[in-house]
Amino acid sequence: MDRLLNVVTILSVALIVVVLASLRRAHIRSEYSISWLAAAVTMLVISQWQLLLDWLSSLVGIEQPPLAIMFIAFSVFLLVFYRFSVIISELKDANIALTQRVAILQYQVEHLNQHGQAESQN
Repeated sequence: MDRLLNVVTILSVALIVVVLASLRRAHIRSEYSISWLAAAVTMLVISQWQLLLDWLSSLVGIEQPPLAIMFIAFSVFLLVFYRFSVIISELKDANIALTQRVAILQYQVEHLNQHGQAESQN
């Protein structure tokens, strides 16, 4: 069990470092990095606080703490992925609306150009 907790600790710290480095280099926006940092810190706390892990395992009804930490990790990252699915859906809707606005503006500009050319010929 100690080996699993050490691996989770190392992976959590590595995730924190990668997210902070990506944030520093502007590869990830700050509002998205918060989800990843929260997930990594949650896993770090759970892997270092044995009493919390034991309490959470008994709370969810899992007798073996290694299974509980994997269940908790899966749940935390499932929430992060859900959040990103919501964000992607909002961005897709905004992209469709923006495309429609650009098409309307393009039509209006072409109509004005045609109208202006017709007037200049008269």
